[in-house]
Amino acid sequence: MMTSVDTDLIRVLADPLRLRIVTLLAHEALCTTHLVEETGARQTNLSNHLKVLREAGVVETEPCGRFTYYTLRPEVIEALAGSFGELAAAARTTAESNRKRAC
Repeated sequence: MMTSVDTDLIRVLADPLRLRIVTLLAHEALCTTHLVEETGARQTNLSNHLKVLREAGVVETEPCGRFTYYTLRPEVIEALAGSFGELAAAARTTAESNRKRAC
């Protein structure tokens, strides 16, 4: 069953730039400079999106000299995927049983 945490996370990931950031971070840890190069977004805009992702618990930070590296927290994505999997299983059961509410 979808929880309020799941729906909040879906809203966070619904933004195209944030989804692009998450996709990039799935493959390697990157700093803001790398993310600016990869996305073409302005640094201030990117920083705001990274703040949203941090506050949602999707990414973690690691200081490295004067840079901050961002890494994806896979367990957060896995939990969301599990919720979608449960939703799909419920829908499959409903479709197979042809269950519908009477009007």
